[in-house]
Amino acid sequence: MTIAEPLAEENPMPRIPAEGHHRDVNGGWLRPAVFGAMDGLVSNFALMTGVVGGAVSTSTVIITGLAGLAAGACSMAAGEYTSVASQRELVEAEIEVERLELRRNPQGELAELAELYISRGVEPELAHEVARQLTTDPELALEVHAREELGVDPHDLPSPMVAAVSSFGCFALGALLPLLPYLLGATSLLPALVIALIGLFLCGAVVARVTARSWWYSGLRQLLLGSAAAGVTYLLGALIGGRVG
Repeated sequence: MTIAEPLAEENPMPRIPAEGHHRDVNGGWLRPAVFGAMDGLVSNFALMTGVVGGAVSTSTVIITGLAGLAAGACSMAAGEYTSVASQRELVEAEIEVERLELRRNPQGELAELAELYISRGVEPELAHEVARQLTTDPELALEVHAREELGVDPHDLPSPMVAAVSSFGCFALGALLPLLPYLLGATSLLPALVIALIGLFLCGAVVARVTARSWWYSGLRQLLLGSAAAGVTYLLGALIGGRVG
């Protein structure tokens, strides 16, 4: 046994745990899915509560809920598709500008990348060497510049269709919750109210699974916000319905 061996045993190097997989924060489905479900539940529940406040018939409440579900889901899907498509087109245009710059002025782009690494604390000689090696492959160079300058991955841009489908399906699911008791034969708002409040809390709690907030905080926050929206529309429905009647 050498002298170094017992020293290594007494003072072992700390083992760095393997890095776990991070949650996807740039995907094109999570945001529209969450907003779709929340918006569907809150908006349709508030809409139905408003017409109930106006003392309309049960059939009118059902028709209103179905119309709100269909119109809201289509609107959300169209809005998400347009929004994500526009964002993607803008990013693709900027990536194309970067591609042209790499073709026209490769040395200038190499120097720009090296300066970026130097500003982050890398030694100038090493920074220039790293930049040189990264720019030997045109596609790799484009990916590196897009990441460093635009903050995007050219191979992982959000999909407009995924965003639209996620938004449509989740909005429809959320909007269906307060409507379901009426479709099953309920004639009062109470069953829909109970299901909607439970749904609001659960939606908020589920969102907490992908954030740093506690599940009870997110659940209560969404419950309070949704209840406030429903309360306002009920009062407006009662006020306007009474005058119209």
